[in-house]
Amino acid sequence: MNILLLADTHVPRRARALPGQVWAAVERADVVFHAGDWVDEALLDAFEQRPQQLVGVYGNNDGPALRARLPESAAVALDGVRFAMIHETGPAKGREQRCEALFPDADVLVFGHSHIPWDTTTPGGLRLLNPGSPTDRRRQPACTFMTLTVDNGTVRGVQLVEVHR
Repeated sequence: MNILLLADTHVPRRARALPGQVWAAVERADVVFHAGDWVDEALLDAFEQRPQQLVGVYGNNDGPALRARLPESAAVALDGVRFAMIHETGPAKGREQRCEALFPDADVLVFGHSHIPWDTTTPGGLRLLNPGSPTDRRRQPACTFMTLTVDNGTVRGVQLVEVHR
């Protein structure tokens, strides 16, 4: 199962539209996770028109219309891997302990907000993944998203993908 992780798209504030490279990754994915800060309902509509499974949450920059359509956090099991997702996890210091306490039943936690890619595993085995932003690199060298594969209860091949403009 091919999975795409996105967050912090900020369309149309940070970019008029998602780059073609991102839409191509959406088309290749079996499941798309979006960890919030969509900003515009039209982007959510565009994702919902595609056949891939979409798992989305709202972020701090998402207004009432998006909050009415998306949850604050989500949980889904895919091929034996338990995923959770939320937009914000708080400061980097203490993140692993906070997330383990908040999501004790998850194997993988997808999050966003910082626009800073993150891939760590907590002492208790929770994998924390932040794909960065495909439209707003902030202080990062490039805009990014993540891909991974789930196969028979195992996460494989987590890859941070640089968005070419």
